[in-house]
Amino acid sequence: MVKRLFDIVFSFTGIVLLSWLLLLFWVVAAVDTCSNGFFFQKRVGQYGKLFTIYKLRTMRNGEISVVGAFLRNMKIDELPQLFNVLKGDMSIVGPRPDLEGYYDVLQGEERKVLDLRPGLTSEASIKYFNEEALLKLQPNPLQYNDEVLFPDKVKMNLEYYYKKSFWLDLKIIFRTIFKNT
Repeated sequence: MVKRLFDIVFSFTGIVLLSWLLLLFWVVAAVDTCSNGFFFQKRVGQYGKLFTIYKLRTMRNGEISVVGAFLRNMKIDELPQLFNVLKGDMSIVGPRPDLEGYYDVLQGEERKVLDLRPGLTSEASIKYFNEEALLKLQPNPLQYNDEVLFPDKVKMNLEYYYKKSFWLDLKIIFRTIFKNT
């Protein structure tokens, strides 16, 4: 209950304080991608339930634009996810939501990760802050993700499941902020 209250207060405050920035970059994304500026995609949420994640659009004609690369590198494209947190689809801290075929097919103890509400940040997202660049270096990025990155993320998210606390969440939030500045 405390975590949900924190998520509501944090996301609402973030939306209010960052609304001008979100509006600015939404216009930039819309012009840059010749679209409505938003990207919506189904992701696996808590208990395996699908939800729609909100992001700023960063691709034009199937390619990441220069502006889109900037938005992704600075994680600005993820600002609309504060609305996902406010709605209750996501939390501030929790496993990053993934596409179908990953968390929803976990077995055994690893499936406990689905008991967690997906989050904006986690230990795994801090460790793999540069995931896109790391995958570009691989001869087979999908295989590397499936055999190396994803299993490590599951392990880290399972550790969070057992250790989760308000203080750990604060620590992860501060590590995320200072990692991104």
